[in-house]
Amino acid sequence: MDFRSEVLRTLRNRRETHSLEQAFYTDPDLYRLDLEEIWYKDWLFIGHDCEIPKAGNYFTVQVGDYPVVVTRDRQGAIHALHNACRHRGSRVCTQAKGASAKLVCPYHQWTYELDGKLMFARQMGEDFDKSAHGLKPVACESIGGYIFISLAAEPMDFQPVRDMVAAYLTPHNLKDTKVAFESTIVEKGNWKLVWENNRECYHCASNHPELCRTYPEAPSATGVQGAKDDPVISEHWSRCEAAGLPSEFRIDPTGQFRVARMPLIQDAESYTMSGARAVKRRLSDTVTQSHIGTLLLFHYPSTWNHVLADHAITFRVLPLGPELTQVTTKWLVHKDAVEGVDYTLDELTHVWTETNDQDRRIVEENAFGIRSPAYEPGPYSPEHEGGVMQFVEWYTQFMQNRLTGVHAPLVRVA
Repeated sequence: MDFRSEVLRTLRNRRETHSLEQAFYTDPDLYRLDLEEIWYKDWLFIGHDCEIPKAGNYFTVQVGDYPVVVTRDRQGAIHALHNACRHRGSRVCTQAKGASAKLVCPYHQWTYELDGKLMFARQMGEDFDKSAHGLKPVACESIGGYIFISLAAEPMDFQPVRDMVAAYLTPHNLKDTKVAFESTIVEKGNWKLVWENNRECYHCASNHPELCRTYPEAPSATGVQGAKDDPVISEHWSRCEAAGLPSEFRIDPTGQFRVARMPLIQDAESYTMSGARAVKRRLSDTVTQSHIGTLLLFHYPSTWNHVLADHAITFRVLPLGPELTQVTTKWLVHKDAVEGVDYTLDELTHVWTETNDQDRRIVEENAFGIRSPAYEPGPYSPEHEGGVMQFVEWYTQFMQNRLTGVHAPLVRVA
């Protein structure tokens, strides 16, 4: 039996409501399969419109083997491009972010427009066709201030995401924000462990004292299901909907993405130690209602998000290896908010900086134990870990579909 068939057999025979077999968290070949069947074929959150506000702004990202650069051209359009020169493959943009009128490869100075068209390549001969040697494009979509890319040559339809999510994000006007602070941590665990930990608050009371000041531990508030039978959540939805803020729980039929607006604890308005707003300047001039809680947005495999009245916190997950995952967190505030006047970085970031570090330790200890020869998949709590079960079920079904279905070909880097 070949490797892919063996993986398919294991997935089909897995014990439901239990964690995955050890190999899915540790095996290099299974990690490579995850890259090929999920990360190289699906839509991935990669950054924000506000990070490239002007023509010539760019940022770069590495997804597995693929270096990508995201630019804004002089017409205001956003482009994603394979960050590999069409001459001999060198990276064109070597910095994490920057600004440039053109994209110039530092190796031999091949020069590209911001949309990837090749403009200059010296001494390449009379028969050289510049139009055939532009940077290869990457599929790119922008929605509500979020930029998604797909490395597939034939990307899946993005419209279902847009249809579900756009109305929830629009009132918050995230295109008119700025990144007040950004942090990147590397967790020594498989990307699925990072997600499993995120999808439950069973661990919160004993591990997240700062977060639990404002975030409810109740399973109904973690965006796992509709929870219309919870009167607190139902009343919160009704009040926010009446204020023009789409709020009710919605989920994609496959479970890959979902959105809902959930209340915080009691009178809390933001993720701070006091529960008071961290930023005096509201995130959006459109949202004037108080106590709107947090807009939860999840999209597997790359992002979860909290959008509040005063700021937004966005998380990007990227796999670095079989047992290595990068988590980048960005705190967005209104573009006119002034540090030291409207907010302080300590008050804005303290709760989630602490929470991220606590989660890192949890994931790493989880990964450490899974490496043991004595490890075997354990049962999830039906009361508290419904979100974990849903994520693992999504992954299991998704991989089975990919291993038995028609696969979109990949765009290859020059």
